[in-house]
Amino acid sequence: MPSEPSNTLDSFPNPQPERDFTIYIRIPEFTCLCPATGQPDFAELHLQYVPAAACVELKSLKNYIWSYRDQGAYHEAVTNRILDDLVAALQPRFMRLTADFNVRGGVYTQVVAEHRAEGWSPSAPVSLPPPTRS
Repeated sequence: MPSEPSNTLDSFPNPQPERDFTIYIRIPEFTCLCPATGQPDFAELHLQYVPAAACVELKSLKNYIWSYRDQGAYHEAVTNRILDDLVAALQPRFMRLTADFNVRGGVYTQVVAEHRAEGWSPSAPVSLPPPTRS
């Protein structure tokens, strides 16, 4: 049976819950409708998160994103709603959703929404020198 849009976000257990690691997901074909005009809005979504106990199952994410195709939503509202739904489903340590909307009327919109679990702070980044040639 073919896939269909869905409001359900499935997850699976984090295989390394004791370690902070970042998952990057690029979603290049997000579509919703402008609530003022009914015209389609297109965006590329960039999801970054540090999982706690669960990771998002990608097919359910695809079907969830697809469910917005016929919904009217302002850019700011839809970005925050998607983030809220993902946080509710996964309870990540950290999550950032960046929505890069295509141009409309000469205006590009980028909305960035973040969640940080209470008490969590990222590890300090490690900066390594470039390798030397022998």
